[in-house]
Formats: sequence, C-alpha cells, structure tokens
Amino acid sequence: MEFKLFLNEVDELKAFMLTNSWDYHIHKNMKEETVQLLVEEGYYQNGRETYWIIDNNLKIGLICIEDIEDSIVSFDLRLDATYRGQGYGHYALRWLQQYLFGEKNKIRIEGYTRADNLSMRKCFTKAGFVKEGYLRNAWENADGSVTDSVLYSAIQSDWQNKTTTAIKLDDLAF
Repeated sequence: MEFKLFLNEVDELKAFMLTNSWDYHIHKNMKEETVQLLVEEGYYQNGRETYWIIDNNLKIGLICIEDIEDSIVSFDLRLDATYRGQGYGHYALRWLQQYLFGEKNKIRIEGYTRADNLSMRKCFTKAGFVKEGYLRNAWENADGSVTDSVLYSAIQSDWQNKTTTAIKLDDLAF
C-alpha cells in the first residue's frame, strides 16, 4: 500500500466519490456538481493535504488532512466500499501518524466519527487513538437529522513512546 499526494486528478476523484455510498458522512451520496465545486473552491488543497490510498496500483481511498499548517490536525478518511473491513483503515491511520508525527512534527491528530460508525470506532482504537469524548447531537446530516459523534485522538508523545496517556475526563465531578 502507498499514499500519493492528490494532484487534481478530478475525473478519478469524481469516479471515486460518485461510485461509493458514504453512509457515515454528511452527504451519503455525492453529486458530480458538488465534487466539482469542492475542487474548484480548492477544498482538497487549500489549507489541506489530500492523499490517495493506493493498493496494487488501484486508488482505493482518500485521506484529506485538514488544517495542515497547524500543529493540531484533523482528517477525513474514505475507503472504496470494496475495501472496507479489510484492515486498510487501520493501516491508513498508522501511516497518518507516521507521516504527521514523524515527518511533519504535528503534536496531535483528531478524528471524529458518528457514534453509530462502529467499524471506524474499532479502527481508531486498533490504530492507537484514544476515545476522548462523546458529543451529543453534534453531527448534522444532509437530511436534517442530527446524531451523536465520538472524538478520538493520537498525540505525538504517545506515538514516540509507544504508550497511551490516560485521559482525565472524570477526574472532577464538573
């Protein structure tokens, strides 16, 4: 598996985004004009780095790293439906830590997912991310519904020391 910087391959991006269903993202089914508008507005590049996830010369996923100039970043991970549930997400999160902590010297990576996205929640945990928060009514969907979300993070010092720092969520009653 390898990761290659998105270089404005618009037709491939459209094919990827339009042929998959994104059940746990705001827009479950992307429209071509939406993807085109995002590209034209620089969504995949301005203040972000976007990488194709490639396996056997096939583009099977996309990671969009947000706030790339900050020391704390978040990201969006999408895998082609054919490749979900096969360990690619875990591998992508491990690569993300290696790249952001090892090469870019970031101090923290945050990831949010809908509370009902159990596969992603397991993926975060397996990749060494720590569940830091359960956010009630924090994820707005395109159909107007609102769901809970869960916050996970990885920090550079844990990654460097191969450890997990316990969170202090319940150290005080308030």
